[in-house]
Amino acid sequence: MTGTGTPASDDPERGTLDKAADENFPVAPFFLPKAWRTDLMAVYGFARLVDDIGDGDLAPGGADARLLGVEGAAAEDRLLLLDAFEDDLHRVFDSTPRHPLLRRLQPTVRRCALTPEPFLGLIAANRQDQLVSRYETYDDLLAYCELSANPVGRLVLSVTGTSTPERIRLSDAICTALQIVEHLQDVAEDLGNDRIYLPAEDMKRFHVQEADLATASAGASVRALVAYEAERARDLLNEGAPLVGSVHGRLKLLLAGFVAGGRAAIKAIAAAEYDVLPGPPKPGKIQLLREVGVTLRGEG
Repeated sequence: MTGTGTPASDDPERGTLDKAADENFPVAPFFLPKAWRTDLMAVYGFARLVDDIGDGDLAPGGADARLLGVEGAAAEDRLLLLDAFEDDLHRVFDSTPRHPLLRRLQPTVRRCALTPEPFLGLIAANRQDQLVSRYETYDDLLAYCELSANPVGRLVLSVTGTSTPERIRLSDAICTALQIVEHLQDVAEDLGNDRIYLPAEDMKRFHVQEADLATASAGASVRALVAYEAERARDLLNEGAPLVGSVHGRLKLLLAGFVAGGRAAIKAIAAAEYDVLPGPPKPGKIQLLREVGVTLRGEG
C-alpha cells in the first residue's frame, strides 16, 4: 500500500503519528469529541505502522524492529516483521504489547470493545503486498480492498459506537472506492515498486501493456482504462454515500469528508484528462469543500 514518503522521526511512535498530517483525508479532525480523536489516532498509529512495515518505510536504525523483538538481518525481512507485529497485536488483547503504538492502542481496544479481525485484515493486506504484485480480475482487487481498506471504515464505526450491518455494508463500498482512487492516483509510484493494481483483464480489454504505464504521459488507451476504473470508484462512492445521512452531528461531517474527498479526487483525475502518470492529480481545497457541501445535502 502506498506510503506517504514523510521522513521518519528518531522516535518511532512520534514519527509514525506525525504522518497523519500528510494523509489524503483527515485522520482525527479537530471538530470531533476528544475521546474519539484519541481513539482514532490510536487506530491510525496501528494502520500507519503496518503500512510502513509493508512498504519498507520504517525509521532508519531498526528501532521499530527492535521493539518488536526482531534483530539483525531479520529486521530487513518484511514478512518476518509483519509476523512479529501480528504477535504483538495479539498481546494487545491478552497481555502487554511491546511496541508503544500498540500499547497506545490497548485502551482504545478495551474502551470500544474492538475485536482483532479488522487489525488482522490490515496485516494480511500488507503480507499480501509482499507476495502479490498483480491482480488478474476486478474481483481479485475487491478482495484485496476487503483487507486493505474496509477494516478502516469498520473501525471508525466501532470507535464512534455507530456500527450496524447496513452501515458496515455502506462503509465497505466507500472504503473500497477510496482505495481504488488512491491506486489510480499512484499508478506511476506503484509501478516503481513493481506493483500494479489495475486489473490485468481490464488492461487487456483496453489494450494497455505494462510498458504503457512507464511512460511520462499516458496515451489514449491508458486514459480510457483510468476513466473506466474511476467510474467504478464513483459508482461505489454513490452506493455508500447514504451512510452519511444515517448518522448525525460531527460524525456526519467526518463521513461526508471521506465521501467528498473521493469524489473530489475523481474530479481531479478527470480534470487531468485521466493522465495520472506525471503524478497524482489532487483536488484543491475549494473543490473539496464544494464536494462536502454536495454530500451533506445528499446530492450528486
